[in-house]
Amino acid sequence: MFNLVRTGVLIAALTALFMVVGYFIGGQTGILIALVVALGTNLFAYWNADKMVLSMQNAREVDAASAPDLFGMVGELARRAGLPMPRVYIIDTEQPNAFATGRDPQNAAVAVSSGLLRTLNADELAGVISHELTHIRNRDTLTMTITATLAGAISMLAQFGLFFGGGNRRDNPLGGIGALLMVFLAPLAAAMVQMAVSRTREYEADRGGAEISGQPLALASALSKISNGAARNVNVAAEQNPAMAHLYIFNPLSGARMDNLFATHPAVENRIAELQKLAAEMGRDDRGYRPAPRPSYTDTAPRQTGGGWRVPPVGDGEDRHRRGPWG
Repeated sequence: MFNLVRTGVLIAALTALFMVVGYFIGGQTGILIALVVALGTNLFAYWNADKMVLSMQNAREVDAASAPDLFGMVGELARRAGLPMPRVYIIDTEQPNAFATGRDPQNAAVAVSSGLLRTLNADELAGVISHELTHIRNRDTLTMTITATLAGAISMLAQFGLFFGGGNRRDNPLGGIGALLMVFLAPLAAAMVQMAVSRTREYEADRGGAEISGQPLALASALSKISNGAARNVNVAAEQNPAMAHLYIFNPLSGARMDNLFATHPAVENRIAELQKLAAEMGRDDRGYRPAPRPSYTDTAPRQTGGGWRVPPVGDGEDRHRRGPWG
């Protein structure tokens, strides 16, 4: 219930910001126009944001036939999280990363990159998928996608106001200066809200993902590998659509690595430290997790079937670590 209330407050705040931009651009008329546009944007984002995001990130859907082990792992972890089976996608990029989207748990999707599958072992991959499932369970995906859509719309509206010189200056208290201020302040304010939403929820999703997978240190290890891999590989689709960056488990864009007001994600060092604290709370110290050998991933062709990354069933206990990821 708390997450639903928080989601409503955030969307209302962005809608109000949208209307403020409209006022400074066109006075009373601008408010009405902005309100209509904001409502239309919210409705569009609610029903279509997941499809739009997956398409813009060049994700392709897989199933039990084309990626049986990955599909099976997602299904098992979704069962643990008390969620229906989400759709599963692979993003064809060498950058290791992942995200979740969808308006509710019944219409959700989890997308992982081919680079992630090549980089992580089974325990680490389970931690990343569990992180994304936590976003779905907490209904973060709806808030994050609508926030991205509204933030982009606010930026476009402010630029529109500058182009037309601030509308009717009799209705605009600051005239052209007001329109000019909105061009810089409105996108900044929207971005600050978007980034604050992502930063808070990433910590919560890390905790939830560690609890679902049962291996907080494996998720910490995954974040370290993802951070290193993201620095070496460019995610072209994400660079072309930067408003979607906060959906990923780790910032897919170049730069913005510091944990400050303008970062889309908390610093990975801080996230790892929180996971290490959680591991101690769960009675697991650094000796409780030993990274297994990196597996191979053979499902590189979009139409290939029967291949894939051999992910074993996700169990618990120390036996899995003694056996290694392949039993």
